[in-house]
Amino acid sequence: MNMQVKTQYFTNPKNRNLSQIELDALAQELDAIKQEVVDDLGEKDAKYIRRVYATVRYTSIAGRACLMAGWFPPTWLLGTTLLGISKILENMEVGHNVMHGQYDWMNDPKFKGQTYEWDNVGTGDNWRQTHNFKHHTYTNIKGMDDDIGYGLVRIFPEQRWKPGYLLQPLYCVPFCLLFQWGVAIQNLEVGRVFIGHKTKKQLWQEWKPVQKKAAKMLLKDYAFFPLLALPLGTALPVLAGNVVANGIRNVWTFSIIFCGHFTKDVEVFPKTVLKNESKGHWYMRQIRGSSNLTGSEAFHIMTGHLSHQIEHHLFPEVPARRYRKMAPKVEAVCKKYGLNYNNASLFKQYGQVIGRIFKYALPFKK
Repeated sequence: MNMQVKTQYFTNPKNRNLSQIELDALAQELDAIKQEVVDDLGEKDAKYIRRVYATVRYTSIAGRACLMAGWFPPTWLLGTTLLGISKILENMEVGHNVMHGQYDWMNDPKFKGQTYEWDNVGTGDNWRQTHNFKHHTYTNIKGMDDDIGYGLVRIFPEQRWKPGYLLQPLYCVPFCLLFQWGVAIQNLEVGRVFIGHKTKKQLWQEWKPVQKKAAKMLLKDYAFFPLLALPLGTALPVLAGNVVANGIRNVWTFSIIFCGHFTKDVEVFPKTVLKNESKGHWYMRQIRGSSNLTGSEAFHIMTGHLSHQIEHHLFPEVPARRYRKMAPKVEAVCKKYGLNYNNASLFKQYGQVIGRIFKYALPFKK
């Protein structure tokens, strides 16, 4: 059994090879950390998510109001910034976390994971399939986790190199700026049509809800609000503000997600790890397939607490605001069992991501 664990998991010398007994003990300790938080959930958590939800609304209203007076540059800048912050908070601290079911225990329809629809061109249903199920079940398993490079970027040596990857340092720029669109079409698996694994009819049926959602978002940001500002003579500033605010949200989301998954010490696993995978194995895979970001409390909130990607992968259904206090305990467990707790600044982690994008655009095998 130990030899099987070593063959399937042991690739990074910063991580110690664990026996099955150690893996079972690891699972028990991490389960205990989770249960302690679950038993303590209550009104303070409900108040928190309601406050964030209200902040999303008020910053959006204030931002859009400022953009209506967008002929004055400082007002335009303030409005665009507020709207960008609102979109970031809505997507990351509210939408992403609510759709994970982190607040289902509140029994509030507004925060129900299976029905929440976020301010994003991608549908909530598609996100729940590609992210909540595929990514969190098969984290970093090559051929099963579609989040490995999102089908566009070669970022690990285990990914098969193709000549098209030579251009990834260039096309990663528009991918970053338009990240919500990449998320929107991810579950469509368009490439399967070209290899005959999906019919055009199937693709069209899957595209319909995406088209409907995208049209709604485009009309709201790029038609309704600019037209509303037409009598004030600020339609163009409002349009520009919405474009930039969406861009701010896309760049920030891309940055945080890539830094949580594609840094230097993050590992990719073969499908064989699923054979007889115990809970301890699964926990270990989450730790070795994630990286954290250091920062202030405000920084963690703006990331939706995905700056604690390790804790999120371990406990995706625990309210993310709890990750900060869980982190020292998780780090101590990692140290005890010889597992690398990958934690560094955004600047350092982002540098590693950019380095991998450039390096693995070439046919390097390690």
